[in-house]
Amino acid sequence: MPAVRRLAAILAADVAGYSRLMGADEEGTHERLKAHRRELVEPKIAEHSGRIVKTTGDGLLAEFASVVDAVRYAAEVQRAMIDREAGIPEDRRIRFRIGINLGDIIVEEDDIFGDGVNVAARLEALAEPDGICISRVVRDQIRDRLAYAFEDLGEQSVKNIARPVRVYALRPEAIAGLPTPSLPSASQIVPAAVAPRLSIVVLPFANLSNDPDQQYFADGITEDLTTDLSRIPDMFVISRNTAFTYQGKRVETKQVGRELGVRYVLEGSFRRLGNQIRVNAQLIDAETDAHLWAERFDGDMGDLFALQTEITSRIAVALGYELLSAEAARPTERPDVLDYILRARAANERSPSRDRNAEVIRLYERALALDPRSAEAQAGLAGILANNVLDDMTETAAVDMAHAEFLAGQALAAAPRSPGVHWAKGQILRAQRRYIEAIPEYEAVLASNRNSARALFCLGQCKLFAGLIEETIPLIERAIRLSPRDPRPGAWYSTIGMVHLLRSRTDEAVTWLEKARNTTPLHAQIRAQLAAAYALSGETERAAAELAEARRLSCDDRYTSLARLQAVLSYWGVPKVRALFEATYFTGLRLAGMAEQ
Repeated sequence: MPAVRRLAAILAADVAGYSRLMGADEEGTHERLKAHRRELVEPKIAEHSGRIVKTTGDGLLAEFASVVDAVRYAAEVQRAMIDREAGIPEDRRIRFRIGINLGDIIVEEDDIFGDGVNVAARLEALAEPDGICISRVVRDQIRDRLAYAFEDLGEQSVKNIARPVRVYALRPEAIAGLPTPSLPSASQIVPAAVAPRLSIVVLPFANLSNDPDQQYFADGITEDLTTDLSRIPDMFVISRNTAFTYQGKRVETKQVGRELGVRYVLEGSFRRLGNQIRVNAQLIDAETDAHLWAERFDGDMGDLFALQTEITSRIAVALGYELLSAEAARPTERPDVLDYILRARAANERSPSRDRNAEVIRLYERALALDPRSAEAQAGLAGILANNVLDDMTETAAVDMAHAEFLAGQALAAAPRSPGVHWAKGQILRAQRRYIEAIPEYEAVLASNRNSARALFCLGQCKLFAGLIEETIPLIERAIRLSPRDPRPGAWYSTIGMVHLLRSRTDEAVTWLEKARNTTPLHAQIRAQLAAAYALSGETERAAAELAEARRLSCDDRYTSLARLQAVLSYWGVPKVRALFEATYFTGLRLAGMAEQ
C-alpha cells in the first residue's frame, strides 16, 4: 500500500517510571492503567476527533487533525489523572508525560513516521510527570486560542534531531489549577458514541465467485479503497489490518461501528462470471443502519490491475461526495469549525450558481469567525472566491481576487503542503490566466489524491491554454470517467468542446457544447462558446439566440462586442492558442452577430 503524506498534530505519551511501578505492584498498576485507558484516555481521544496510531505497554502515539484539539485533549487528560490517582500513595501513582508537535507525517499501513513524530517523542521525554511539552509551532498555533500558561524553556538539543527545538512546558502545578474536565459517562465510553466525523471502515469485500483463488482481487479492492479514502481531507479511515479481522464473519453494521468508533461502514462484493467482473458496493450509516448509497461497477478481465484501479478510484470519488452530503445533513446544535467546513464542501458539490457560491462563501466565513487561523477554511474561501471570477458570477472580481490572494497567502504560511492550499493557489492562478504557473499546483493536488476529478479537469484546461492542446481531452475524459455524476460537468464538457472547436472539428464541438449548456444552462461563457460553434456550422439563428443568452447571463458587458471580449481574453493562453481562438471562436461570434466595437 503506498504511503500517504499529510500535516497532523502528533501526540506522544508514556507513563513516568513505568518499570518501577510494575516492579512494585505489577497487577495493580496494570489494571489501573487499563481502566484509565478505557474510561478516560481512549474516549477523550475520540471526543477530540483524534486517532490512536499505536499503543505500547506504557504509552501511546496519536494523531489529531487539529492542534487545538490535541493540546486541549492533553490538558484535560492530565487534569483528570490528578483526580483519578489522588487516593494512591505518591510513589505508586500513574503519571503521564505528554509531548505534542505539529508536522508533516508519512502514513503507512497502521503506523506514522517522519521527523514530526520523532520530535513529539523527544518532547514527551522532556515533560515532567503530569506535565505537557509542546514545540514552538504548536505554541504559535494555539497562542490566541487556548488560555494555558505554557512556560518557555528555550532551545533544547534533543537526541537524533539535527536542529535545536524550542520547547514550551505546561507544568503540573498549572494543570492542577485548571477546571476539572467532564468525564465520559458509561455510554460515552462506547467508542461509537463519539465517533469522529467522516470516520469509516472498509470491510473486506466478499468473493462471491465459485473460485476461492479470486479472493486476491476482492482483497485488492479493499486495500486500495482504504488507501484512496485516506487521501480525502479530514477522513478518518480504519487501517486495513484492523478491517481484515472481520473477514469471513457475519457482523451487524451497528456492532462494527461501536467496536471501531466509526460513523460509516463500506461493504461490498466481487463476482467473476467468465471474463466479466461485477463489483457491488454500499455505504451504511453505522449509527442508524441506513443505506446511504449503493452502486454497481462492471468490467472485463483484460487488464486486472487497470480494472481494479479504475473501480476503486470511481468508488472513492463517489464516496467522497456521499460522505460530505451525509455529514452536512447531520443536525448539529452548536456547529464548530469543521462542521462549517464540511457544509461548505458539500454545498460546493452542487451545480455552479450565484446562490451556490454565496452559500459556500457564507459557510467558510462562519468557520473563520470561529477560528480565524484555520488554514483549511482560508484555502476553501480563497478557492470559492476565485471560482466566482472563473465562473463570471461576480461584479467585484478585483476585490474578490485580492481577498483570495490574501487568504491563500495565510493558508500557505500555515500549511504549505496542504492539497487544499495547492487547490486554492491553482484556482487563483487560473482565474488570473497564469495557466503555466497553475499547472504544478494542480499536479500537487493529484500527487496527494490521484482521484481528484476536478484537479484533473483544471489541469486539462491549463494544458489547453498553455498550448499543450492534445493533452487536454485525455485528462478531462479521465475526470468524467472517475466522476460521471459530478454536479458541475458543464465546464468539463465545454472545455472538450472548445478543443474540438479550436481544431475546426465543428460537429464534435457542437455535440459537447450542447451537453455543456444542457447541464449548466446559467453559464454565460458556455452559451457564447455554443453560439460560435452554431455559427460556424451555419446555424445562424440558433447562434444568435445563444449569444443573446450569454449577454443576459453575464455579469458585465464582455459579450456586447468583440473588442470588449478580446480585451477580457487578451491574455488567454500562449500566442499559438490565441491565434486559434481568433480563427475559430471569434470568427464564429462575428458570424453570430457580435459587433466589432
